[in-house]
Amino acid sequence: MCLIVFAWQPESPRVLRLASNRDEFYTRPSAALSEWQDAPGVFAGRDLQAGGTWLGVTAQGRFAALTNIRDLKQNAGPRSRGTLTADYLLGQDPAPAYLDRIMRDAAEYPGFNLLVGDRQQLWHFNSQEGRPRQLERGFYGLSNANLDTPWPKLLRARKALSDSLEAKDEALLELLADRSQPADHLLPDTGVGLATERLLSTAFIIGEAYGTRASTVLNLHSNGRWNITERSFGPHGVALGEVTLNR
Repeated sequence: MCLIVFAWQPESPRVLRLASNRDEFYTRPSAALSEWQDAPGVFAGRDLQAGGTWLGVTAQGRFAALTNIRDLKQNAGPRSRGTLTADYLLGQDPAPAYLDRIMRDAAEYPGFNLLVGDRQQLWHFNSQEGRPRQLERGFYGLSNANLDTPWPKLLRARKALSDSLEAKDEALLELLADRSQPADHLLPDTGVGLATERLLSTAFIIGEAYGTRASTVLNLHSNGRWNITERSFGPHGVALGEVTLNR
């Protein structure tokens, strides 16, 4: 997953409002959002190659999401990042205790940003920074660097979320579908070359081999309710289906 924008409002009726795009190679097998048959009470898409997930929620409102870090110099690591989100959703440890354990093993994974929490608290961990951070009320964005690194698509999506905070979920799905191309001089230089920086610079990525495969909107409410919608896509941005779940 390569773009997440979210509003964290722990003292409000809707404590979390999140919009996210997962970008991945189309050849990597994945399952759409559903309740996991081998883990009732976990609701997430699934990476069928390594068994993890990029974003999910539990019946009780535990939440986890993930992005990778784009850094050609980083250690690849032998373990799949998607297990980090899955293990949190499958477990019972509070977020601080879980992240304390993850810190010790972070080098075993390629670079990642991890969000974990529930209705009471939300935490962020960047594996390169190495220190968990409890998030205060506010608007945030994650792409493939650190929290709120001002890449153009992050800034644009975070503002769109702020402007449409009280709108219906369709408005958040529309911001995730944004294909606006930033000017070259605004693009980060992550070592992948200008052509690839251009490809990856849009909120919704369209390609033949790689692109946005899922757009997800999640709302967590203080009364114990939640709802999540995921749209799936294939090569060249072709729509494959939509799933909405409520609890």
